[in-house]
Amino acid sequence: MGIHNLVLEDILNTELRPKIEFFEGYVFVLLKMLSYNQVTNEVETEQVSMVMGPYYVVSFQEERIGDVFDPIRNRLRAQGGKIRRASADFLLYSLVDMVVDNYFIVLEKVGERVEQLEEGITQNPVRENLKALYELKREVIYMRKAIWPLREIINGLLKEETNLIRKDTHKYIRDVYDHTIQIIDTTESYRDLMASLLDLYLSGISNKTNETMKVLTIISTIFMPLTFIAGIYGMNFENMPELRTKYGYFVVMGVMAIAASVMLYWFRRKRWI
Repeated sequence: MGIHNLVLEDILNTELRPKIEFFEGYVFVLLKMLSYNQVTNEVETEQVSMVMGPYYVVSFQEERIGDVFDPIRNRLRAQGGKIRRASADFLLYSLVDMVVDNYFIVLEKVGERVEQLEEGITQNPVRENLKALYELKREVIYMRKAIWPLREIINGLLKEETNLIRKDTHKYIRDVYDHTIQIIDTTESYRDLMASLLDLYLSGISNKTNETMKVLTIISTIFMPLTFIAGIYGMNFENMPELRTKYGYFVVMGVMAIAASVMLYWFRRKRWI
């Protein structure tokens, strides 16, 4: 196909950043195709490389199955379809558009996880929420690295002066550009929401700690006068008339109960408990 050796190296290296390069006679586009694994609840990625010449488009993928291009294959097999009649640049646009449209599906799944995590943190912030939050944050950052370069790629298809891309195709590419901006904005909103959820989790943990300390403080405060009374009558002085009182024990216990009840009533009236 006359593809440059450096391009062939980029096709084989699946860890590259998405990009677009223009050569004499063809255009090289490298994308990351995202998919959501329903079993593991994780975002998976696959590198897709495309080389477009005047009358052809060659695509390279990591896997044989599991891509998003089946609708385009069906349209190519159908007689009289627009892709069959259009030029190679329209086919390239269709492939890029299909990859971009699939990002919306992945973002929707991630959004559902964000909502579930937000609900869990709001109702009962536990350590498992923090682990899930960091895993989701890592996936969002991973998606962001795959999505952000798309704007440069679409801009390159629109602004590069080349005979390989016709003016009629620009209106379709601009539509993909609008979708790309929307996806980038959604990704950024998710990233900001991750930070907000972390603050919400820390705030929830702090509130739970404060509630625990509040209960412990109230209990300690109630037992302070009781301990004081018990401490007085626990001294070993011989001249303590109350020790020889017939009903002294019951009187002291009654005083303790009254003191605890009065303090509980006072705390409730102040709305401390």
